[in-house]
Amino acid sequence: MSARDEILAAVRDAVATARRPVEVPALERPERAGDVDLFAERVADYHATVVRCGAGEVERAIVAALPAEGSVVVPDGLPYAVPGAVRDDGLPAVELDRVAAVVTTSTVAIATTGTIVLSHGPGEGRRALTLVPDLHVCVVRADQVVDDVPAAVRRLDPGRPTTWVSGPSATSDIELDRVEGVHGPRTLHVILVG
Repeated sequence: MSARDEILAAVRDAVATARRPVEVPALERPERAGDVDLFAERVADYHATVVRCGAGEVERAIVAALPAEGSVVVPDGLPYAVPGAVRDDGLPAVELDRVAAVVTTSTVAIATTGTIVLSHGPGEGRRALTLVPDLHVCVVRADQVVDDVPAAVRRLDPGRPTTWVSGPSATSDIELDRVEGVHGPRTLHVILVG
């Protein structure tokens, strides 16, 4: 018997006598509504702007968040009217870099981390749309705020790409000097509805 055969025989013996894994039931926790005030506080901690408004005030809040000059792009399926905005039709990154702002909705938001999750469906656009323009205005409804990451993951479709946003793009060098806008929007403006 060769060394290879000896090793494979030892592996077969070990597998044959090994205990089978025990079935561990999944821990199901009831989903609680997320603390909207905590979410707003955590988002603001990331140097993002948070504006709270009622459902009838969203479009006014969007207009107030946009820069006075420059173009604005919106994804298909955005449920709000944005005056003068251009619909994204697959603009290349070079053209998106010239856009002043993008307005999107979100899929879910996490109170404990101040994170917004986009799954790039209707109203949310593609990844490049939310990462290239300098200003991202994101509308989050209060009923989308969940308590923690596991609750957020349960609301997501595992077959869809996601982008997790915790404040404006930022990085720090070795001296811990914070620089914003290096690899994403320099400014995040969250409109929290409800």
